[in-house]
Amino acid sequence: MTEPRPFKTEVQKLLDLVIHSLYSNKEIFLRELISNASDAIDRARFASLTGQDGIEKDTEWKIKLIPDKDAGTLTIRDNGIGMSEKELEENIGTIASSGTKRFMEQLQQNKDALSPELIGQFGVGFYSAFMVASEVTIITQKQGGKAFRWNSKGDGFFSIEPAERDGRGTDVILKLTDENKEFLDEWKIRKTVERFSNYVEHPICMDIRREERKYDDDGKPVEGAEPTVTIKEETLNSMKAIWQKAKSEVKEEEYNEFYRHISHDFMNPLETIHWNVEGQTEFRALIFIPEKPAFDMFMPDLKDKGVQLYVRRVFITDKCEELVPSYMRFLRGVVDSSDLPLNVSREILQENRTVRLIQKNLVSKVLATLADMKEKNFDKYLKFWDAFGPVLKEGLHTDFANRERLSDLLLFSSSTTESGKKTTLADYVSRMPDTQKEIYYLFADNEQAAASSPQLEAFKAKGYEVLFCTDPVDEWIMVDLPDYKEKKFRMIGNGDVDLDTEDEKKAKEEQRKADAEENKDLLTAIKERLGDKVKEVRLSNRLTESACCLVGDEGAYGVQMERMMKSINPDLPPSKRILEINATHPLIVSMRKLVAKDAKNAKLDEYASMLYGEALLTAQLPLEDPLAFAKAVSALLVKDSEAEVEKL
Repeated sequence: MTEPRPFKTEVQKLLDLVIHSLYSNKEIFLRELISNASDAIDRARFASLTGQDGIEKDTEWKIKLIPDKDAGTLTIRDNGIGMSEKELEENIGTIASSGTKRFMEQLQQNKDALSPELIGQFGVGFYSAFMVASEVTIITQKQGGKAFRWNSKGDGFFSIEPAERDGRGTDVILKLTDENKEFLDEWKIRKTVERFSNYVEHPICMDIRREERKYDDDGKPVEGAEPTVTIKEETLNSMKAIWQKAKSEVKEEEYNEFYRHISHDFMNPLETIHWNVEGQTEFRALIFIPEKPAFDMFMPDLKDKGVQLYVRRVFITDKCEELVPSYMRFLRGVVDSSDLPLNVSREILQENRTVRLIQKNLVSKVLATLADMKEKNFDKYLKFWDAFGPVLKEGLHTDFANRERLSDLLLFSSSTTESGKKTTLADYVSRMPDTQKEIYYLFADNEQAAASSPQLEAFKAKGYEVLFCTDPVDEWIMVDLPDYKEKKFRMIGNGDVDLDTEDEKKAKEEQRKADAEENKDLLTAIKERLGDKVKEVRLSNRLTESACCLVGDEGAYGVQMERMMKSINPDLPPSKRILEINATHPLIVSMRKLVAKDAKNAKLDEYASMLYGEALLTAQLPLEDPLAFAKAVSALLVKDSEAEVEKL
């Protein structure tokens, strides 16, 4: 009887870590074992190419999965390098003591050697098998050597004894627990291989059993006839890692097919970005920009498919926030790293320098692609912007290093662009008159509401263009955009507005003093009647046609931000805004005359209330009492229509 041997590390603690903490998805075990098998084949193939160990060059390399429902076992078989008794104890008996790792170190010492594509580290990943198995057995044999059996129940001990095996390679046999017997089903194995190991270089095969019933000439099953049973070996993985190919070798339809496969989108991508990087880190990437946003783009909890991370063509995760920043969450595709360990954990992803370098390179490449698209194919870029502009804008708040590049990609409608057209900040600045020193913008629910805002009037009169910020995210990110090309941004809906030059100010100084004195009593009367509804009532420098408008203090929340804050905290009191009135408007002139004659006139209450209601509507704010406002408007219409009738 073989004497059990203890593991050479605190294996039980490490097993608990692997089983309960390292992997969140049980399916990972098959990825790990297939990766180990692929690694063993790579080492054997390397030996065959360099004339070592007598391994044949023309070997048909293969990984085979053998489910046995009667025995309750799943076997992962390879014809790779195999292990000796000593290697079994060193590589499997000591967690994280990896033969592959030592092998790669030897290759690094001998840089002239032919380096095979090695994946994974045989060690911690192997023990993921105990997530689904109560017992694991390894039967392995090196070329020309003896076979050995390794066995453990994950209880801190293992045994090694002589065994029989038909040639070089390794069998890993898992005795599956009852709750994991689904991994013996064909559909489950196929699904797992397709998701995690579809692009492993070597064929992953399995015998597929099919029963075919006999039918008569009428197409009816023949009673009593035994079905014909066929068993055929099928390859489960595609082995077509198109991101490993040169761009010149991949056809557009292949890109489109691969995109639809990984994104589950029925449309072709808007843009394909395929490149490889060598230097500080090595990786290949195939990134797609979709044509339209997925339904879950603004629902992070539901978001699933993104940019998939592979290590040496082995799937690691498709939820890697460290690889792709949130403001590029619309991207789909694959990044395949040569420098990351296969058993990469969430902590490693968060802290690993290689991941940070990959993200930096990926972000730079995508931004460069978008900039090129904007310059060379603006219609195509406009399609991208309409789909993903609000998401890309988030980068202004989160990616300070690329803020200038992101600023160049921004598009806005404005007070001078045609309806539905957009302008860039660069074009806006190029059109600024010499007298204009700042970039002006206005928050609104939509382009039409912005274009009809009374706050635009003075700017139109001066010939100053105003950008329209109509996305809900705009008010959040514009505070992160203090300037562009040394031109500061200024929101026209807050603070006082003074667009006059020094000479114009001097020319208007006497008129302003006269207006202030003339309207002093009217401003007081309106403020008394509106009370706490407004913070202040003052004469406006921004109105030329409308009677009134509401504005905020310098730095105050805009309407959109207030709505957002209100949705988070319904008890949040509304902001008190400033009511500005146009001293030259006929309505204001009439009210001023009424105050001069009878400051206590009851009609002033009604007029002040309606004036405030008008200001609320033009500011896209809700009326406090819509029914009362409607009745007041109806009463005025009745009075006006009666006056017209009397003229007839």
